[in-house]
Amino acid sequence: MASNKPQVSIEAFPYLRVYKDGTIERLAGTEIAPTGLDPQTGVVSKDIVIVPETGVEARLYRPELKTHKPVPLVVYFHGGGFFISSTGDPYYHNCLNRLTAEAQIIIGSVNYRLAPENPLPASYEDCWAALRWVASHTVVDGGVQSPEPWIKDHVDFDRVFIVGDSAGANIAHHVICRIAEQDPVPRLSIAGVASIHPYFWGVESVGSEADDPVRKEMVDRWWSVVCHSDKGNDDPLINPFVEGAPRLEGLAACRKMLVLVAEKDILRDRGWLYYEKVAKSTWGGTIEIAETPGVDHVFHILDPDSEKAKTLIKRLASFVNQQ
Repeated sequence: MASNKPQVSIEAFPYLRVYKDGTIERLAGTEIAPTGLDPQTGVVSKDIVIVPETGVEARLYRPELKTHKPVPLVVYFHGGGFFISSTGDPYYHNCLNRLTAEAQIIIGSVNYRLAPENPLPASYEDCWAALRWVASHTVVDGGVQSPEPWIKDHVDFDRVFIVGDSAGANIAHHVICRIAEQDPVPRLSIAGVASIHPYFWGVESVGSEADDPVRKEMVDRWWSVVCHSDKGNDDPLINPFVEGAPRLEGLAACRKMLVLVAEKDILRDRGWLYYEKVAKSTWGGTIEIAETPGVDHVFHILDPDSEKAKTLIKRLASFVNQQ
């Protein structure tokens, strides 16, 4: 007797299943936190459409500003392997409320389209479009048709930062390199990039990855879910050091970088390799790295009340506010 149970065609354990009938089941990252006033931090948030053609939104965060002076803007790209989570994810919403309050900045978190419904490079294109939307606010005449007041009235456009975690850190790398490649007008000056537990990978093992075969096999499989590439895990989008990847000198579109890694993260050694390669390149900026001992991937989002998470948030706030 034939089973009526739907058959799985793709599984990105433990986060996603795609069935042969086309149904997509997300097992994490589907909850949505409401916008508004966060009573714990005093931060106010709202969702706005920034790319009408694709429906891409951003969740904006504004603190109780204690000055009339313009403040830094962080354009934030969330993680989730390119296939789960959103700007409304309660974990991210909580984290960005705290970062906004700690740093006293404006944050725009980009709700880019997810794979596999929207295979890569859709996520990159959405984040690029979001950055161009921010840049349009710098044009006196002929810029964005409906300027966002929180951006237009409160942002210091000489202090725009890009921050991303995991897949979002990967996106940040490619967006910065694209600025150098395309030299768009208006050109937005990027003061710095913070890359938190960056999601890079490759066919060949790096560091201690082979010592954890279970997690390595899991990460090996993820990329095929989101990117239809015959190069697999050596596609230039996931491995920034292979032929065809953007030149690291393209990072010169920003002035400084901060790479954060976690000791128990399977991606830890990729983060260190990224730091070392960029540091040895001729990109011309300054780069620093910090490792948090005893913790795993995006610990600061999953356990925000821990002392180590609070330290990481303070480190990010300091990075953004350093003149």
